[in-house]
Amino acid sequence: GIQHVDLVVQALSEPTALNGMTIVVFHDSPAKTQRQRLKPLAEPGTDHAEEIQRYQQAIEQLSEEATHSREELQASNEELQSTNEELQSANEELTSSKEEMQSMNEELQTINSELQTKLDDLALAQSDMQNVLNSIEIAILFMDQDLNVRRYTERATALISLRDSDVGRPLRELATSLQYPELEEDARKTLATLVISEKQITTSENRWFSIRIIPYRRLDNVIDGVVMTMVDITETKALESSLRKANT
Repeated sequence: GIQHVDLVVQALSEPTALNGMTIVVFHDSPAKTQRQRLKPLAEPGTDHAEEIQRYQQAIEQLSEEATHSREELQASNEELQSTNEELQSANEELTSSKEEMQSMNEELQTINSELQTKLDDLALAQSDMQNVLNSIEIAILFMDQDLNVRRYTERATALISLRDSDVGRPLRELATSLQYPELEEDARKTLATLVISEKQITTSENRWFSIRIIPYRRLDNVIDGVVMTMVDITETKALESSLRKANT
């Protein structure tokens, strides 16, 4: 069917953003004669003007909201850009830290390798020294400043009850065949006075030994215990006894 509408066309000058544009408004209208319909078009009513004004106000409000939204969007964009710059800076710092840590790790590996080499050399030197000591036909006992066992030769085990687990054990706790009750006292005197102690002592098997206790001096000239040597002089003693008998 036919629909009757009122048509209003008006040029816009405000707001500035809409200057030069035209607004067209359609309103439903009851059926009228041709003459009646033409009259309102020639003379728009007050209602139409008010409605156009409302539209203009709505358009202005929308324009303001759009402007506000653009400002908020711009502010958000600036914040995102700032955040991105901070993240980029943090990433650069992390990369730099990673490179520094990698460099430190390489240095530590180098130091560890050098340390391992020195430890291997030290272990070899200790092994060499132990072999030298074991090859000497002399019983030797090394003790620290508290007269605890530090090291000994195989020959020493024939006179003093020693085994690997006795390293660090006090001298007074060790069983010995030496008839030498003042052994610990003489060792402490040597530590205190740095004077060498030398005595001829018998064993429970009637063998004679020359016992010498000397200070243990480190390479830096620090006294760090004592060394006790035990040399079998049984044959010498027997020879001396024979000579005395021959001269009587």
